Amino acid sequence: MKRLSVIAVLACLLYSCTKEEIGPYDLSRDNIYLNYKNTDSLVYSFAYHPDLERDTIWLPVIISGKVADHDREFVVTAVDRASSAVRGLHYEPLKSTYTMPADSGTISIPIVLLNVDTALINKSVDLTLEVSGGKDFASDLPGRIRSKRILFSSRLEEPAWWMYWGQLGRYSRVKHQLFLISSGTTDLVIPNSYPDWYLEIPRTLYYIANTSYLLNYPFEWVNEHPESGYVLEKRNDNTGDYDFYSKSAPTKRFRLQYFPTANKYVFIDENGGQVLF
Repeated sequence: MKRLSVIAVLACLLYSCTKEEIGPYDLSRDNIYLNYKNTDSLVYSFAYHPDLERDTIWLPVIISGKVADHDREFVVTAVDRASSAVRGLHYEPLKSTYTMPADSGTISIPIVLLNVDTALINKSVDLTLEVSGGKDFASDLPGRIRSKRILFSSRLEEPAWWMYWGQLGRYSRVKHQLFLISSGTTDLVIPNSYPDWYLEIPRTLYYIANTSYLLNYPFEWVNEHPESGYVLEKRNDNTGDYDFYSKSAPTKRFRLQYFPTANKYVFIDENGGQVLF
């Protein structure tokens, strides 16, 4: 009799288990973060693109969760306490919300950096961005994977190859910038850096000659290179000097000063010195 009672109890338990429906484990909303690999900061310089007044950095955003069959909104904000960049001066204002398209788990957001502050020639600014859930996602993931720092400027630093080519003379950022505009390259070969490096000497001398031509004959260079977009414009300060600049970036100007005793125009560098070649 006791054995029959045990069997009856087990049967009841099994029956009750089959009747109960257990829903899926889904206690939290999908999260969102920035899809970078092992980088604390992004570094950008307008120096290698002096004709640009703005450029775009693409911010990769990814979800942690399931793809949905409808658009979802999230937010990207500038973290003011961790940024020295000024909205409207160093970057374009961000949108109030961004959209993750239906049936997608990732998207790249355009962040427009501006090259209108002439102080960027001598300093860098940083912009820290953070992605958060908005109305359709949670913000539960650590801040270190939801934020990224962009460090940018329009300054140059002396490259390792500069010292090996005496024709270039004393380094200055303005001379380096004019080299980039006129030469057609961003780098020169370093002697003895690889077995056949000497085969690059004719090409290197050609690049250096192009820069020499701009520095010594700026008016002729502008007339012969209309495709460059660079122009010379007389300054309104009664000095007879000119500004050399790209029509696509009119705020980034290089001073071409007239020296009457030599009857010659010479570019002036960031320290007020003459850019000679």
